[in-house]
Parts: sequence; structure tokens; C-alpha cells
Amino acid sequence: MSAAGRDMGLSPAVVSKRISGMEESLGARLFQRTTRHLQLTEAGAGFYDRVVNILASIEEAETYLAQGNGQARGVLRLTAPNAFSRMHLAPHFTAFLNKYPDITLDLFASDAMVDIVSEGMDLAIRISEAEDSGLTAHKLAPCTRVLCATPEYLAKNGEPQVIEDLSKHKCIAIGSNSTWRLEGPEGPVLVRAVANVRTNSSEVVRECVVAGLGIGLRSTWDVYKELKSGALKVVLPRYKVSSRLGIYAVHQRQEHIPAKLRVFIEFLTNLYGASPYWEADIQPSLGENVNLRVVNGALAR
Repeated sequence: MSAAGRDMGLSPAVVSKRISGMEESLGARLFQRTTRHLQLTEAGAGFYDRVVNILASIEEAETYLAQGNGQARGVLRLTAPNAFSRMHLAPHFTAFLNKYPDITLDLFASDAMVDIVSEGMDLAIRISEAEDSGLTAHKLAPCTRVLCATPEYLAKNGEPQVIEDLSKHKCIAIGSNSTWRLEGPEGPVLVRAVANVRTNSSEVVRECVVAGLGIGLRSTWDVYKELKSGALKVVLPRYKVSSRLGIYAVHQRQEHIPAKLRVFIEFLTNLYGASPYWEADIQPSLGENVNLRVVNGALAR
């Protein structure tokens, strides 16, 4: 309530009074209140979801008229993974906003799969395989994931020569029971990632790999600087994650795409593209392309 009051130029007491008046008018309790917590009731959550959708429809109608005049403006609400937001979105916001000064970017950085409909988001950047989720997905760039480790780790523990050698190494992944699904010359391969470090954080995995604790499966957008400088080295370059993996801009299906959303997607598409800038100087280290195939219609070890 304090944050809402600051946004609206009102005191928390006035905001609280207005909410109480709304509850009385609606004949429903929107919040459960205690001395320490304020939480939406089920009725409040349902009311919120519907109001957000109504406001989004109004904004879409306004932007539809605006784009007829060639204008891209308004608040663009988007969500994206933490590391990708920091490395490949935020550094380019200046260029985008210089071109479209009437747009305000509202970024919610999170590694969780945010429901953009219920959360009132215009757009989500997702790193995944394309799937039919009832949403519209625009592929912004491929996402190449490679096995890598520090030269110091490899000098001490030996460099894997065949995929079976990974069983002798510390393979750092997210979670305590992680399996890497790779594609190699013989087709799909499953690798059990086991190490003496367990974490739920992708960024912690990255830092552990850079610190020389083991081999990691990392996206090139995440470690391209280390690959370029030689701080990390690709191992078993013929084994990668499925080529179907990509970086997508995802939004609700709609007849008229608001100008603010359209120009942002176009900006990212032109910025990344089929050959993203983060792979420009590291292509030789990525090895040859793998011919993908499926053994007996399933993953094979």
C-alpha cells in the first residue's frame, strides 16, 4: 500500500481507505489483513486478474489507434531470465529508448516461468524449444549450449576425448539429479551430471565452472567472453544441446500487435539474428555442426 501510495501521490492511509470502500461497494473482501501481512483473498486474486485484462484491452485499443499514426508509446511490461536480462537486454536499452523515447520499459527479471497472461505482461523472453502453448513465439536467435571447463581444470584432470569420459569428471548442473540431453555424431545421448556442488541457480553453476570446479553445460550467450579470452575451453565440441533450442519473444495472440511490442521485437531480432553477436569471435571453438538423428525414435545412451 505504501508503494501504491507513492506511485499515486497518496498516503498509505488514503489507499487503505479507498480499498476498504471498494470492498464495501463490491460486497467482497479483497485482502486478508494481519498486523504483519497483507495477502489477496481468492476473490481478490480473481478480481485482479480480470481488471488487469480489461486494462490491457483498453491499452491495446489505444495503441492500435496510435500505431495508425506511426507512434510507439506506452509502458512495455516484459519478463526475461536474470542473467540474459543483465547481459543482453539492459546494455541495449539506451539504444532502444533513444529511438523510441515515448516507450517505458518495465522489466521483471526472473528465472521462473512467468504466466504473462495472469501477470499482465506484454512479452516474455524465453530460452526453450518452440512449443504450442497458445501464445505467439518469435525466434530471436539460436541458443547454442556447449560443454566447457577451465584450462586449469582440464590440465589437472585430463580432457575428455569421448562422451564416456564425462563419467570420470565433475559435471556441474542445476539440481542434485540432473541429466544432460545432448546430440552427438551417434545421435541423442544422456549424460548424468554429478559433482560435489549442488545448486538451484544457473548463475552459481556458471561461476563454479569459471572457478575451475568442473565441466558445465553452458549457453554461448552466457560464457562467450570467457570462451573468447581463453578462460574457458569447449570440450567434446561435437556434442551440443538440441538445435531446436532457441531464444524466443513470446506474447499473447492478438489481432493487432501494439506498436510498442512490435518495435521491441523488431529491435531484438535485428540485434541478435541467426548469427548472434556473442558467437562472432568464438565459432572456431564450437566445432563442426552435428547431424541430428534419433535412435529408434527415442534418446539413446
